[in-house]
Amino acid sequence: MAENTVKIGKNEVPVEEYISPGHNFCAGCGEVLAIRLAMKAIGKDCILNMATGCNEVTTTPYPFTSWKVPWFHTLFENVGASLSGIEAGMKKLMEKGKIPQKKITYVGMGGDGSTVDIGLQALSGAMERGHDMVYLCWDNEAYMNTGIQRSGSTPWGASTTTAPAGKVSKGNPRQKKNMVEIALAHGIPYAATASIGYPFDLMEKVKKAAEKEGPAYVHILAPCPTGWRHAGDATIEMARLAVTTAYFPLYEVEDGKYTISVNPSKVKPVVDFIKAQGRFRHLNEDDLEAIQNTVTQNWERLQKLAVQE
Repeated sequence: MAENTVKIGKNEVPVEEYISPGHNFCAGCGEVLAIRLAMKAIGKDCILNMATGCNEVTTTPYPFTSWKVPWFHTLFENVGASLSGIEAGMKKLMEKGKIPQKKITYVGMGGDGSTVDIGLQALSGAMERGHDMVYLCWDNEAYMNTGIQRSGSTPWGASTTTAPAGKVSKGNPRQKKNMVEIALAHGIPYAATASIGYPFDLMEKVKKAAEKEGPAYVHILAPCPTGWRHAGDATIEMARLAVTTAYFPLYEVEDGKYTISVNPSKVKPVVDFIKAQGRFRHLNEDDLEAIQNTVTQNWERLQKLAVQE
């Protein structure tokens, strides 16, 4: 075992932290756990480009920073474009001998609002051009940083400030976008889902994404106690239930091959996942049945696509 790792079960985990204590993330935040785990997999030889969002406002309040690696803050809409320029510029400087040749991982990161909505066009362009990059989406299923507004990643029926539940509304009226499939449509070599409830699976996928040549995408579920309205000490439980109910399956697609990485022996009813969340408390039995039917259909479709291990 390497000196800079610690053995946890069968897994060796890097000791080094690349985001320091003192940040302003909320208590029980799933996103900061996702960031810590992902950065352990990526390591120090990286350049980060992050969109405005929880990950930026909590770690870089001027003039302070919690980051121990180089980072850029950009807008909601242009992480893909600015990261493309960073990657191309660094490679050109190496080519000209201006800086030493070195393996650098170029990392884009943003919440679901930035990723699946506002910044989708720039991310699509970067993937289409084939830039050597890893994009990490911290999916807490709404614009949590700006007031819990619905995003394209908000599930049907969830109550948000812009799609509130009431007498004439069930909450969000649209289904959650499948961002992994959108990324795969660009012909990229690697895309995956991950959850903070399964940390070793998350780190393994991020490491694999970083090692790929070309664009790679990892969509990470990061529960938000504030927006989901669950207890702060239930974050990991929520993240695991999302997987064991098949609400958020864990799988990867490597060079076109689908593999389910966490396959529950018995899938739990989706109500086990949503019953502890205040954003769903207005739903009735018919609504819960409709959600279950959608989850079951999506899970069965994935099983048909996947080679299970």
